[in-house]
Amino acid sequence: MDRKGFTLIELLIVVVIIGILTAMAIPKFSTSKERAIIVKMKGDLRNLITSQEAYITDNPSYYAGAIPSALLTYNPSLGVSVVLVNVTSTGWGATASAVGTTWTCGVFVGTGGPAGPAVTEGVTACIP
Repeated sequence: MDRKGFTLIELLIVVVIIGILTAMAIPKFSTSKERAIIVKMKGDLRNLITSQEAYITDNPSYYAGAIPSALLTYNPSLGVSVVLVNVTSTGWGATASAVGTTWTCGVFVGTGGPAGPAVTEGVTACIP
């Protein structure tokens, strides 16, 4: 008889090879995903700096309320939580956290003092 097709051994070898490739790819994917979340938090904090500077040009002090707000033209990305801290008329600080990571990012401007991991004014920093 002349039968064409794959033997059970050949199919089993293919399944094993796919399993090995998947086992190698999953850790790389989770690391990439966490790095993307950190970049998103840093971007949100940079956008907050811009929004706060725009807010103070029209008001006597920086915005100190909850985020998001109709008073401040700023909304963090989906899954990112931003909290303002140490807000005065001459400075402010903020921290960002996100779903899917244990990292926290921070930034401060003026007399807001260090917020979270930030140690240099205007520069976002993150820690696990």
